Amino acid sequence: MSNFDFLKTEWLDIYKLASEAEECVYSKPVYTCILCRNALESAVKWMYKNDIDLVEPYDCTLNSLVHEQSFKNVIVPPLFQKVNLIRINGNTAAHNPQRINDKDALQTTFELFHFLYWLYLTYSKDEPVHGLKFDISKVPTKTKEQEEIERLKKIIEEQNAINITREDLEKENAELLEQIKQIKAQNKAKPLDYDYNEAQTRKYFIDVLLKEVGWDVSASNATEYEVQGMPNPTGLGYVDYVLWGDDGKPLGLVEAKRTMKDAKIGREQAELYANCLEKKFGQRPIIFYTNGYEHFIWDDLNYPPREIAGFYSKEDLEKLIIRREIRKDLVDIDINKEISGRPYQERVIKSVCENYAKKSRKSLLVMATGTGKTRVAISIVDILTRYNWVKRVLFLADRTPLVTQAQRTFAKYLPDLNPVDITKAGADGTGHRVVVSTYHTMMNLIDAKKANEKLFSVGHFDLIIIDEAHRSIYKKFGEIFNYFDGLLLGLTATPRDEVDKNTYKVFELEDGVPTDYYDYDEAVEQGYLVPYEQFDCATKFLREGIKYNELSAEEKEEYETLFYDEENGILPDFINKEELNKFLFNTDTVDKILECLMENGIKVNGGDKLGKTIIFAANENHAQFIAERFDANYKEYNGKFARVITHKTQYSQNLIDKFATKEEDPVIAISVDKLDTGIDVPEIVNLVFFKVVRSRTKFHQMIGRGTRLCPELFGPKDDKKKFFIFDACGNFEYFSINPEGAKSSNQMSLGQKIFLKKLELAEKIKDDDEVLKLLSNKIKDDLHNTVKTMNRDNFIVRRHLRAVDEFSDREKWNNLDDMDFITIKDRVSHLPTTLSEEDEYAKRFDLMILNTQLSYYARDMVKFEKYQKNIKEIAFRLEEKSSIPLVKQNLELIQSILTDEFWANVTVSTLEEVRIKLRDLVNLIDYAQKDIIYSDFEDELEPIPGTASVNTISGVDVAQYKKKVEAFLQAHVNDICINKLKFNKPLTELDIEQLEKILFENSDIGSREQLQTIQDGKDLGEFIRSIIGVERTEIEKVFSEYLDNNKFNSNQIRFVETIIDYIKCNGTMDTGKLFEQPFTFINTEGLDGVFAPKDADNIIYLINEINKNARLYK
Repeated sequence: MSNFDFLKTEWLDIYKLASEAEECVYSKPVYTCILCRNALESAVKWMYKNDIDLVEPYDCTLNSLVHEQSFKNVIVPPLFQKVNLIRINGNTAAHNPQRINDKDALQTTFELFHFLYWLYLTYSKDEPVHGLKFDISKVPTKTKEQEEIERLKKIIEEQNAINITREDLEKENAELLEQIKQIKAQNKAKPLDYDYNEAQTRKYFIDVLLKEVGWDVSASNATEYEVQGMPNPTGLGYVDYVLWGDDGKPLGLVEAKRTMKDAKIGREQAELYANCLEKKFGQRPIIFYTNGYEHFIWDDLNYPPREIAGFYSKEDLEKLIIRREIRKDLVDIDINKEISGRPYQERVIKSVCENYAKKSRKSLLVMATGTGKTRVAISIVDILTRYNWVKRVLFLADRTPLVTQAQRTFAKYLPDLNPVDITKAGADGTGHRVVVSTYHTMMNLIDAKKANEKLFSVGHFDLIIIDEAHRSIYKKFGEIFNYFDGLLLGLTATPRDEVDKNTYKVFELEDGVPTDYYDYDEAVEQGYLVPYEQFDCATKFLREGIKYNELSAEEKEEYETLFYDEENGILPDFINKEELNKFLFNTDTVDKILECLMENGIKVNGGDKLGKTIIFAANENHAQFIAERFDANYKEYNGKFARVITHKTQYSQNLIDKFATKEEDPVIAISVDKLDTGIDVPEIVNLVFFKVVRSRTKFHQMIGRGTRLCPELFGPKDDKKKFFIFDACGNFEYFSINPEGAKSSNQMSLGQKIFLKKLELAEKIKDDDEVLKLLSNKIKDDLHNTVKTMNRDNFIVRRHLRAVDEFSDREKWNNLDDMDFITIKDRVSHLPTTLSEEDEYAKRFDLMILNTQLSYYARDMVKFEKYQKNIKEIAFRLEEKSSIPLVKQNLELIQSILTDEFWANVTVSTLEEVRIKLRDLVNLIDYAQKDIIYSDFEDELEPIPGTASVNTISGVDVAQYKKKVEAFLQAHVNDICINKLKFNKPLTELDIEQLEKILFENSDIGSREQLQTIQDGKDLGEFIRSIIGVERTEIEKVFSEYLDNNKFNSNQIRFVETIIDYIKCNGTMDTGKLFEQPFTFINTEGLDGVFAPKDADNIIYLINEINKNARLYK
């Protein structure tokens, strides 16, 4: 008997495929999935041949056939996912068979049954049999191989019964035992325990989540609530959970499916229940569907379904229901110009609001430091709260000073929202509409409870703002964004082409295309930020190190005193440049950098006093040494002018506040990391990079400390126009060679590394050695215990609860396949455990031994010898501690490790003994720290050399000639004829004559023919425009109609601003560019995709008018 017998009469070929697939579920799961796909394909093609409502697609692949809209219209909606699953599993079986197991085969067969039964009910010529259900007992659970195993076992048992010794039995039945072993290896199939009931699902998984956000699941009508109007013979249905409001109306419902089912299977049923409840109560509930592991929310009047980490509280659901009536449209928004009044700020705010209005739940803004990211975020909060899109907001930053600053700014502009900094003692944020926090603080609070209820439910915050959104934040704290279900707004100052792909992926955006952006160069050009000038001040020692043979006789004597190794009789020839400012601090090097700053830095107070300055130091000792040298050289400032501000500085916020005050000391802040980001002091005019920086993102952030405007810094109407960067460590040179900076690594935690190395070792150990088998089992016991004791209530663990439950079964660890390894690595190994924290040195020793054992198995002698050397060094250090009782107890082992005999006979088991006995002793070793050395060798400033490339044509240095022409034109830009070109004014015949006279008679730029060699075929006026550009304000006048925020959307305004930027820099514009990058970044169709035909034609006309004003010879 087969589950597919109903097909025999009319669809015999399909029946044969389906029944054979059923036969092979446990014996050949890969084959089953392939057969299921073939049966599906045959059935679908039969449908296309016989159903006139189906329209054949452009090709006849199964993928195309099932995705054809006419096919989707014919089948009932729930079947499409089943069809897709059969197709996907069939393809997976064909191309990646190792990824298919018996559970996949059973599920695929089960889904095939549903589809073919629908086919039978829909198309059968005879009266179909209704009410058929998939009967798992009809799926053969015993294969021929399993029967053979039982037969062989019976033979062995009979021989045991007549007292044959084990040795004789193994000898006489070696062949039989080998057969059993081979059959077991080929067939690990176990019947699926398919009959989980929904009561268990609720009891163990769902009830807990509902209770912790305040729902009483034992209340009347809370569970199994009867509804009428279901499309079944009785018209009745029973809702697993109804979440009631105080007014007796349903706020939400929960449809719970068995844990072994995909939660999405409950979607259709939940929607029908919602229809019934809405009809009865006049209020449509929010839909939840879950299998206990995965949870989905569906507010089907506003958004498609999405996965969430739990359930909403009553207050959360009330917000969503009420919001349906009071939420206003975000198309025509009223921006508070007191908060964000600059045109670009209004544009990016509008972009975000439009994005949310289009039902996207995530936005990313890329804005240069100093352009008002926080104020833009506050404006967005202001709009979303006034327009009733959000009630509560969470603002996250990575440092306490940034949190403090953000809270103050929110309080200044939106005091009615009662913003609170929950990093401060006694604040939990539950009664505030704006909560400002560090990532660490919020990670610790998510699991916190008050009166047995969650402090913050998944729906508590309606908007989460991420300050400086980049990959490292998501790697460390991404679980926060996975937990909270609010709208997401990311802010970053990292240039958009340098934002990593993972960040764009998190925000569901195309790489390189944020929701909106405002770059540093654009901000400088428009006068909202100031540019910097680079001042190279590297010294010879910082660039080359200290060479003994280049020192004076007196300095050589000091060098010998400091660096001579008496034990080995060695004097190094040089000290590497990397040692400077780490362990070696040279007085003259620091003095010369400080002198360079004090002499050349930008001054205030009429040039009498250095302006506010940050010195970025390499480390704490370096910072302190710089401060000491400053005080020694500039005693007149009484130790107040230059101060160290680092994470170790007491009352550092007080010093920061003083530094941020224009007339107060300190003037120079010497910082290690603390002031790299987030400090907003407009008066800063000098930055000193006295450290090596290799992260381009961080480099931009540090430069951003000086970019802000500062009106009247130097006196009335004398504003800050630039700032200086003193680069002592060749950072600009590095980034000119390595534009992307150093690649950051995806660093695993120490615990995760050990977990995965243990797993790798356990799987490499062969079963032919009883001792090693015991070791393998012990390792798996440890790993199983780690997983089993994980805190299932932890919000990070909950997201991976299915995997945690799966590997909490000890038996599972005995038969791991490749997919299990992937699951363990990606979903289990990184999770927090409840096991007590162990000593770091002991864990590092564990990792070293594990790597040694693995290199032993791999026969990798290079790695093995490296680890051997390290282990012997540890043993040598421990031998020196033999007076300590714990060391003395293991002295024999420690001393044996130092012998060649030990390593000649070493095994994985002996290495394990070393690990167990010595891991708790390694923290007794005195790990030597390199002594700090202070020297006073004479250094010298050595500017970083520049590079230049020269192209020559006919003996003329073209590059140099072009520079000469450019310099001439820039110097004569105020001449009437050239000025007219710059200000987009048409030239008269007289103007043209005057221009030719200036160029070819009264200058030394050469002949007309010589000038033509660099014109690239352009008209002379167009060429001049390409050098001097066009005044931006003049182009803005031309396009003023299209810059009106009230008439055009943010994409249209961004498009026109890109045109303005292009013409400003290039002087003219080929209108064909409007259909190329960067315009196609805004819309793939370029101009036509952004504007209506009438506006598009007008924009082209305006560009041509600007071009016409540039041409001299029309």
